[in-house]
Amino acid sequence: MKAIVLPAILIAALASGSVASAEEPVVRGEGDPPNAYAIGIGDVIEISVWKSPELSVSVPVRPDGRVSVPLLGDVQAAGMTPLALKEDLTRSFRKFVTAPEVSVVIKEINSRKVYVTGEVATPGAFDLQPRTKLMQVLAMAGGLTPYSKRKVVVLRDNEDGGTEGSPDKRYEIDLGGIISGKRPQDNIVLLPGDTLIFN
Repeated sequence: MKAIVLPAILIAALASGSVASAEEPVVRGEGDPPNAYAIGIGDVIEISVWKSPELSVSVPVRPDGRVSVPLLGDVQAAGMTPLALKEDLTRSFRKFVTAPEVSVVIKEINSRKVYVTGEVATPGAFDLQPRTKLMQVLAMAGGLTPYSKRKVVVLRDNEDGGTEGSPDKRYEIDLGGIISGKRPQDNIVLLPGDTLIFN
């Protein structure tokens, strides 16, 4: 597939998080801040019900976005903040438990990763914090090797998951413009699942 040079308008949209491939809307609980973490597929969450240890579990979020909870069965978790899930579980447990006190704790974050390969010191998978930018991930990977041409290809899933006939998007970015300060907008905000190939 022919490489696509990312236009300035599209880069600006990516940096603001306003493109169609941005993450799904988050279900927030009452009192959640706007940047509250949303549970993702692969995360491990601990659900505890006070004085009911038989209802307390530590479970991974399955690929369908659900977790299995005693008495309740399969419950949607992906896309919800811990507070929103806590509120949802509290309402559901009221059918079985008097005044349930539920807590939801994220034990492992496995859903927010980017994958880095190519001419970097330490290739691998890196945890993605909210609004992590390209150059920040490059720093996590230990910087460029002496053989680098200071270019990167960003592979990003389409919003439909990259189904047949709908390949991943491919963007080619020249790091020189970011480093020199001439094109700071190229330092885009990354999304979970992005693959970065430095060359």
